[in-house]
Amino acid sequence: MTAPLADRDWRLIREEVRPGPMQMALDEVAAASAAEGVRTVRVYGWEPSTLSLGYQQDPATVDWDYCERAGIDVTRRPTGGGAIYHDRRGDVSFSVVAPADELPGDLLETYELLCEPLFAALDALGVDARFADESRAAIHQPACYLRELHPAHDVVAADGRKLSGNAQYRQRDAVVQHGSLTVDHATERHLACFTDPGTTPAEFEDRVTSVREQVGASREAVVAALESALEAWADAEVGEWTDAEAGEWTDAELARARERADEKYEHDSWVRDGDDPT
Repeated sequence: MTAPLADRDWRLIREEVRPGPMQMALDEVAAASAAEGVRTVRVYGWEPSTLSLGYQQDPATVDWDYCERAGIDVTRRPTGGGAIYHDRRGDVSFSVVAPADELPGDLLETYELLCEPLFAALDALGVDARFADESRAAIHQPACYLRELHPAHDVVAADGRKLSGNAQYRQRDAVVQHGSLTVDHATERHLACFTDPGTTPAEFEDRVTSVREQVGASREAVVAALESALEAWADAEVGEWTDAEAGEWTDAELARARERADEKYEHDSWVRDGDDPT
């Protein structure tokens, strides 16, 4: 880790499984806490299964009827990029949230810095991963994993297939970087969330790989590796933390996140149109 972060106190919040709108609200609340000096690294899962849309996603690209029939929630991220299908079997997500003035001003430099624990976790699992070294044309632009592959930005396995989607957003006083790591394929459900993907499962899996495909690791092993890598990278405290215990959220943070999930991340104006109702 770079010097500005090396001597700071962090908290690690071990994997929590919650609905998608609450997970996005917690990232927002963590940013508010970061502005007050509370730095957070965390691992999380999505239940029920969720399609998270990019900030500028066209709602017409989503098969809303299918998502409703299949019991898949839909929310919208505050970060850009394409939509990602998340579920409890095939996906593990993570966030790093810190005060903006403690991070490099250059977005790409910060992005690479905050990806360090992801690469450390993949290395511990035996996955040979790197930033893409060549571009590949988009297959289906509305889907994060099928968009154009960007060198020095997208995380791929040694065979060049995408393994993880990561994005960052900055507020005046805080930076949030969150990512999704593909543990196992859920190809058919992933593609079915879109109105007209024009992509076969074989084409999807020619572009996207998973940790299980690469090294056979279980989801539990992936979660453990990510938690260990984040803890080591941040030298994070897992014990007492202000009003929290064992790396948990404070009661005030949870209450605020529930409010934000209800008034924003579950609200149709945000989910379908990208308009913040608050």
